[in-house]
Amino acid sequence: MQRIKDLLAAPTPRTWLFYGASITQGTTHTFGERDYTELFSERIRNELGRPTDIIVNTAISGNNTNNLLEEFDWRAGRFKPDVVFLMIGMNDCSANCTAVSQESFGSNLRELCDRFKAIGTLMALQTTCPILPGTSPDREPHFDAYMDIIREIAAERELPLFDHTAFWQKNKKSHYYWMSNEFHPNNFGHRAFAKYIFKQLGIWKPHTSTTCKLITP
Repeated sequence: MQRIKDLLAAPTPRTWLFYGASITQGTTHTFGERDYTELFSERIRNELGRPTDIIVNTAISGNNTNNLLEEFDWRAGRFKPDVVFLMIGMNDCSANCTAVSQESFGSNLRELCDRFKAIGTLMALQTTCPILPGTSPDREPHFDAYMDIIREIAAERELPLFDHTAFWQKNKKSHYYWMSNEFHPNNFGHRAFAKYIFKQLGIWKPHTSTTCKLITP
């Protein structure tokens, strides 16, 4: 995590990429409000006085790790980002969405790590929001195993990890409030994502930041 903090502390402009599926794309379920990548952009480019930083979101609804590899050059490689925040797994674990086996999921994530490393990008892995209990029988039985794979690879590769799943599970009373449906966060859920990222990066300043004041407790 310190490597990301160091990039934020240095004056050199940075490129930040968000890569993943519908949860990161922020489509539909935010009901017109900002998703977590847009909240990140406001915090970094405006409030932290880094207007020449570039924030790119190339996440696409319905994607799994196969898609991220297949479209890597167009959606990731050409930007040569300094940091990529990768959130994936919700579709990989689904039996109804051309499921990616646990073995393939781990292999795909490691290949993504290798590809980003090859272009000089620091990869930050993220777990997703948890599934609302009892609502998604095609995903729920497998979900925890896929999140564990993300954690394992972050530890194995010594990469920053934003463990949203664990954070949300500690805030069970807010889980329903933060969700639009079984596995998509609503606008409040995206604020929860942003809050956790800001806290991990040491830029959570609710007394001075309008963006942080907006975010749900």
